[in-house]
Amino acid sequence: MSDKIKIMVVDDSTVIVRLIQGFLKTYNIEVVGTAGDGKAAIELFKKTSPDLVTLDITMPEMDGLTVLEMILQIKPSTRVIIITALSDNATALKALKMGAKDYMPKPITESYFKEVLDRVINES
Repeated sequence: MSDKIKIMVVDDSTVIVRLIQGFLKTYNIEVVGTAGDGKAAIELFKKTSPDLVTLDITMPEMDGLTVLEMILQIKPSTRVIIITALSDNATALKALKMGAKDYMPKPITESYFKEVLDRVINES
């Protein structure tokens, strides 16, 4: 895949957003935008049409599961990685059943983030 992958980072924590952007520097990936709440995420998604989205579950305005559902209705081929502080496996399983490609609990480490990202990117 020689085309640059477009990614959108959605998290209400600017610390996490910066962390993820830092992790992505070694990839041929373009961060097309970041959003801090669900409503902003949907608007940005419609404008940028990213290939991949990292998505927090607990956010203001609209939760991540609702955002996930809407994103996949707009562009079903989008690969979504859920990143959440919720340690509740039921929510993660629900997100995966809804179409998320993978799930990462916070706090995230660079090595684990890259392992999951590589798996999701290379999945055909």
